Amino acid sequence: MKITFYGHASLGIQIEDINIIVDPFITGNPKASDIDINNLKADYILVTHAHQDHILDVEAIAKRTGAKIVSNFEIVSHYEKMGLDGHPMNHGGQWKFDFGTVKYVNAIHTSSFPDGSYGGQPGGFIIKSKNKTIYIAGDTALTYDMKLIRKSFNLDLAILPIGDNFTMGIDDALIASNFLKCDNILGYHYDTFGYIEIDKVKAKAKFDTELKSLKLLKIGESIEL
Repeated sequence: MKITFYGHASLGIQIEDINIIVDPFITGNPKASDIDINNLKADYILVTHAHQDHILDVEAIAKRTGAKIVSNFEIVSHYEKMGLDGHPMNHGGQWKFDFGTVKYVNAIHTSSFPDGSYGGQPGGFIIKSKNKTIYIAGDTALTYDMKLIRKSFNLDLAILPIGDNFTMGIDDALIASNFLKCDNILGYHYDTFGYIEIDKVKAKAKFDTELKSLKLLKIGESIEL
């Protein structure tokens, strides 16, 4: 499994020959100006919630690639009305796709489209492929529900928001890693704009003191599991 950071909360995930994009907010992010969405491959687009900084490029990428949009019922319905392909889910449900099983899990946040219309309840995703299992938290506060994840999944990586203000910050992400029993963390949703700027050195040092790994990728950089 290869995971590429496209800035903010946008990710590319490659599982064998299947390409997944998560929460594509690229053309509106000046920090991601080197990423051309027309060059991105996508068989699936996973969307955690309807805020603009998570859905901005969904329509353009889905129209070009024919990617299936996977999200909550309201978000998928929104895009199906545009003639795009979708697979609706809701909290606690899971589905076996050709790249592995996806479970839609709880996130504590809000969700509305840029025009203010209802975007359903926000969520996160657990992706379990043949060899690796990852948790994509989405925009969320720290929640005791994260303790339930470890009862069913042994995570190889947890992708957690760390920017604070709109989501949990570093301190809560460290607690989340303990709840999840996962020492391998990829931080995201930070530094895009003023409200969520962090001190990356101090952030990594806090994880280091508990013998945990906090990965902070440059935009366009990848890791492999």
